[in-house]
Amino acid sequence: MIAIIDYDAGNLKSVEKACRRLGAQAVITRQAGEILKASHVILPGVGSFGTAMEQLKKYELDKVIYEAVDKGLPFLGICLGQQLLFEGSSESAGVEGLGILRGRIVKIPDTEGLKIPHIGWNSLELQNDGRLFAGIEAQPYVYFVHSYYLQAEDEKIVKAVTEYGARIHASVESGNVFACQFHPEKSSAAGLKILENFIKAAGSPSGA
Repeated sequence: MIAIIDYDAGNLKSVEKACRRLGAQAVITRQAGEILKASHVILPGVGSFGTAMEQLKKYELDKVIYEAVDKGLPFLGICLGQQLLFEGSSESAGVEGLGILRGRIVKIPDTEGLKIPHIGWNSLELQNDGRLFAGIEAQPYVYFVHSYYLQAEDEKIVKAVTEYGARIHASVESGNVFACQFHPEKSSAAGLKILENFIKAAGSPSGA
């Protein structure tokens, strides 16, 4: 069973629907016991970094996330869910992220001809043998909706990048922790394959 963490963020239902389309049982929940008994955990989300951290702490889901990761459960952050796994964001000065991975979230720079937020399809440049991208053709197109992006501290955990006014770390993996800035649940066949690869993940540290 896949637990989709409910902290009053948007986009939970579309993730649930995509998982079920792949034949997986999925439940949207904020119950600690249900999350920790799951085979996989997903932290989706769209919205403000500071508000999201406030909500996670309100429901004590930050503690549940740490426990799930420490337990070795395959864990996937999507969009804002990827950003929250890191140390902080320029969107919400002074607000600490979960700090499970090292790096910062910064605003996409103003660039002539590019609109912010970045909404739409971009191709990925795959690198470092990401498990999420097994069996996926080079330079897959995926769907983004964001104004901030990740600068990971360790380039080795970065498994996909894209260009949009900056070199964006679009997907990372470290041990049993996976994350992507784009929305696999809205990225057609390539996105479903990415979710399928996550569902197949056993949380092994390969490529960390």
